[in-house]
Amino acid sequence: MSGEAASNGMPVAEIERIYREKARAELAEADRVAPGSDAVRSAGDPFAEVFLVKGGPGPAEVSGGAALSGPDGAAVRKALSALGFDPDSVFATVARPEAGIDPDLLRDRLVMQVEAVDPWVVLALDAEAAAEVAAAFGLGSLPFGKPVHASGRVFAAVEGLEASLADERAKRRVWSQMQAVEVRPPAL
Repeated sequence: MSGEAASNGMPVAEIERIYREKARAELAEADRVAPGSDAVRSAGDPFAEVFLVKGGPGPAEVSGGAALSGPDGAAVRKALSALGFDPDSVFATVARPEAGIDPDLLRDRLVMQVEAVDPWVVLALDAEAAAEVAAAFGLGSLPFGKPVHASGRVFAAVEGLEASLADERAKRRVWSQMQAVEVRPPAL
């Protein structure tokens, strides 16, 4: 595929490189909108199909890891794979990476991040993330396990992924909520 050329004669790999650089620049700009928001580094594929939002930092992030770099990140990728998503086509962020940052600026940052990545699914992984996603995108609310279609995307929320990892019953409830998320239909 890297040897293929687009209709303008430019190699496909070069076009992809340019768009990746553009997305990374837009993501960096999003962090500048809310100073201090890069306290927990967002991470993943800038062309991701699934955009993961965690409300606040957990142990892995507090110890210096990127968003969803701990067991919760491994669990959500495993679940996404079981649902038919590519577990590598994921971008992760923390909605409230550090206390004291203006919530309106953090919401602006979240919108800018989602627009830069342009995913099919935005998945909030806990109640705090669900509230932030709903507020940022004017959704009113984002109920657990009930996808909302808006702005050409699917928005969904689960009830505390990281907390559920230590409780088998809670883990089953979160899995059930995740099963409501739809894989994008194939292109025609």
